Amino acid sequence: MRIFFAFFLLLTILFSCKYRRPKSATINNGQESLSQIQQSCIHRLTNVIVFDIFTPPVAARIYAYANLAFYEALHWKINDRTSITGNLKKFDVMPRPQAGKEYNYNLASVKAFFSVAKALVFSKDSLAITERQILNSLEQTDKEDEYNNSLAFGDSVAAVILKRAEADNYKITRGMAKYSVFNEKGKWQQTPPDYADAVEPYWNKILPLLLDSSAQFSPPQPPPFDLNKSSLYYKELMEVYSVSKNISLTEDTIAHYWDDNPFVTEHKGHLMYATKKTTPAGHWMGIISALCGTTRADDVRTAFVYAVTSSAIFDAFISCWDEKYRSRTIRPISVIRENIEPEWSSFLQTPPFPEYTSGHSVISSAAAEVLSYNIGNSVAFLDTTEREYLGLQRSFSSVNQAAEEASLSRLYGGIHFRSAIEKGQQQGKAIGKLYNTVFFK
Repeated sequence: MRIFFAFFLLLTILFSCKYRRPKSATINNGQESLSQIQQSCIHRLTNVIVFDIFTPPVAARIYAYANLAFYEALHWKINDRTSITGNLKKFDVMPRPQAGKEYNYNLASVKAFFSVAKALVFSKDSLAITERQILNSLEQTDKEDEYNNSLAFGDSVAAVILKRAEADNYKITRGMAKYSVFNEKGKWQQTPPDYADAVEPYWNKILPLLLDSSAQFSPPQPPPFDLNKSSLYYKELMEVYSVSKNISLTEDTIAHYWDDNPFVTEHKGHLMYATKKTTPAGHWMGIISALCGTTRADDVRTAFVYAVTSSAIFDAFISCWDEKYRSRTIRPISVIRENIEPEWSSFLQTPPFPEYTSGHSVISSAAAEVLSYNIGNSVAFLDTTEREYLGLQRSFSSVNQAAEEASLSRLYGGIHFRSAIEKGQQQGKAIGKLYNTVFFK
């Protein structure tokens, strides 16, 4: 009798605890669209990137691969067979849904995103928690096969993305020799306050997504180092110095707003404090969210915009870093301290890599070129990306206005010469136009 009762109790427990799969149609009882879910995925990824302190180029790589995965799993939702990766370099053919099987592409896209993102960051468990929360936020369904098919499809898309990531030379650059800095006139030197090692000196070896090489859009060489008062170099040097001495409240705000330095150190006596913030690519992910929300882009369109723009940003970093370590231009702080004012400091903390061209100018111009062509350049939006880091937000009349402000912020911050800004803008626009030619025919 006791055995029968125990067996009956076990069956009761098993049947009462039957696992129910998330429903395939709506999210959060219909209260949240898939576009909002994608924004939540990206925001959580941004938090992890900030926590893990990835450098700006590495962060751009993570966003690009994760957003490509999301789109490649989702676009089948509208029977659209247009694959972005089919136009990029070194990707295998993406898997196709199997005939006769049911799929939920919302589920598949979320699964693909997190499978890629978790493989590319350190704090995998943190992303796994968010992944479970999002998948479990779907309503309940009894369609077990559809649920399993969807997750398997998402993982199959992620596998193709990660195979490409494995072969893009990233791991090779992790093991390369420490970058040597020599005392050469006019060439980059490590900068105060930390005199940190050069950031990503071998990033030009990363395989671009669309560019034929890291040097495809190499800018003209910067003005030669020349302290003659009639030289262009000296005039640009004095412009940086003069701005620092007469900076306005508006310029101060703009400089801080676009700082996007993932690891800023503050020194007080023998103590050092560090402030973590988002990267330039992370800031532009926030801008994409604002633009797609303002224009009410649908789920697939939003995913497409994220994927193409983040890919352009990834390539823009490769192009910019190729030039940085080719010309190896010295930073304003090094020249001003040696020749004008020994205790001068740039308004923003100077990041540890060469000056020319301006990374913000290149990647912002590339992103704006893609977004203005795809969404339009007359869309006003409120950028709230920096609320959680600085407590600031800014309104822009267009995406190109935002990119222009991001570029000029580097002059106000005392970390770039005007040539690096203007030539960087040209470099970024050329990359953006290439993407437009391929994806917006």
